[in-house]
Amino acid sequence: MSLSNQMHLEIKLDDQATFNNFYAPKGSSQQLAKFILQESGQRIAYLVGNSGAGLSHLLQAICQRGPFETGGDAIYLPLFDLQDYPPQQILEGLESASLVCLDDLQAVANQQEWQVPLFNFFNECKQSGTRLIFSSHQLLEDIGIQLPDLLSRLQSGLIHIVTDFNDDDLRRLLQFRCNLRGMYLSDEVAKFLLMRLSRDTKTLINALETLDSASLREQRRLTTPFVKSVLEI
Repeated sequence: MSLSNQMHLEIKLDDQATFNNFYAPKGSSQQLAKFILQESGQRIAYLVGNSGAGLSHLLQAICQRGPFETGGDAIYLPLFDLQDYPPQQILEGLESASLVCLDDLQAVANQQEWQVPLFNFFNECKQSGTRLIFSSHQLLEDIGIQLPDLLSRLQSGLIHIVTDFNDDDLRRLLQFRCNLRGMYLSDEVAKFLLMRLSRDTKTLINALETLDSASLREQRRLTTPFVKSVLEI
């Protein structure tokens, strides 16, 4: 897949995945992840975290900073969605981009047919100066890479673990995202959501989007009875 025909795969970035709306408390692993991507200039980085830790958000955010900020083309590849495509087709020509983000590396790393193409692509990007950002839900030593040279290439970059939020941070995350939408979310309602919903950030943010639409439509505040009714929880 060259830069010219990349859109044939219909990869669309989430326009809500920006650095401005990524909750990263001071001193947190999330704040350090933002620094690594935005400020450090690190050429090769590997972000590790559980599902819902915000890794996809971060990778899409760096790709949406625009050509002026990234220095050229930025490519985002969700490997979980692309794992059934031929890897040579996916990676072809992307070494000419200034930035390539490979999300969900664990989806393909243990597949034999991906390992040599990934190794060759890594070398091509290093030669061309392309910045590479990887994400995975597993540490490199647990990801199932059988090609030692590929593993060593990946280990040559900065490896950063994005830890899960605790309950207080999840509550503040909900309130932070509500503030961005012009909604007020009390501690009581935030705690109610955390008790009734899965605690991964994707589920919580999707719930906020549903509540935002319902609140605007019905001109209602986010009270516990209203939230319970809208989300049927």
